[in-house]
Amino acid sequence: MALAVRVVYCGAGYKSKYLQLKKKLEDEFPGRLDIRGEGTPQATGFFEVTVAGKLIHSKKKGDGYVDTESKFLKLVAAIKAALAQG
Repeated sequence: MALAVRVVYCGAGYKSKYLQLKKKLEDEFPGRLDIRGEGTPQATGFFEVTVAGKLIHSKKKGDGYVDTESKFLKLVAAIKAALAQG
């Protein structure tokens, strides 16, 4: 069963950032993730990433975008931990 990764992003322009992250995660974990994104209907500034129901990255809480290797590796670590738990 694939691990659930959800991204809620600002529908007013962040879809490309979501798609970039989705591709990078799919390349890192081929066939192991169920990645779904949801654009908000209005401008929110959101870029919130949950792994197995746990909020791991939040632009609204100061994390910004997933735009550095360290931010990406934080997500990778959370995904590896969730996969290890089954």
